[in-house]
Amino acid sequence: MKIGILGTGDVGCVLGAGFAGRGHKVMIGTRNPAAQKVQDWLEQTGNDARTGTFAGAAAFGEAVVIAIGWPHLQNVIELAGAGNFAGKLVMDATNPLRFETEGQPPVLDVGHTDSAGELVQRLLPEARVVKAFNIVGNPHMVDPDFPEGKPDMFICGNDANAKKTTGELIESLGWPPVIDLGGIENSRYLEPLAMVWIRHFFNQGFNGNHAFKLLRK
Repeated sequence: MKIGILGTGDVGCVLGAGFAGRGHKVMIGTRNPAAQKVQDWLEQTGNDARTGTFAGAAAFGEAVVIAIGWPHLQNVIELAGAGNFAGKLVMDATNPLRFETEGQPPVLDVGHTDSAGELVQRLLPEARVVKAFNIVGNPHMVDPDFPEGKPDMFICGNDANAKKTTGELIESLGWPPVIDLGGIENSRYLEPLAMVWIRHFFNQGFNGNHAFKLLRK
């Protein structure tokens, strides 16, 4: 599959390399494809990876991952062009975080009655948006491995086929079968769950070696 990645932060680079390592063709989109960080990623990732603009990556991908910081989300989608997402699976890995005090945990900028996932779906009405990857730190997004076993990934979205494909892609990265919470409005609960991860990260001295597991009986 051809996968476009919007964003060259840690999340975008980790997922891009992970998908390329599974044999997918990946294009990572950025404002400056010639930046040294982007070129370093390209060299490390190999022949199945390429770089381009946000619009180029969105047009390239049969599926697209949005891995953009919250303050830049709407601008990047505008730069990418809504038409380039039409009919496609869009995996939204964003969290609507607002940083108020240096050195302190962020807070949610929206919640309870709205979410970043729902905003992405509104901005891209012809896309099939699935919330995914937002509840775990980027070092464990590919081949997560903990002494207690593999963690779980929760997803949500309005399109059943899009969620099926998302689940298959996530499993290919070394995760167990995903847990589907239902429609995209359930991003209202997954994004606060990310805050649980973030708060624990700060409480543990910026140690991100934790993840969520749903226990069954």
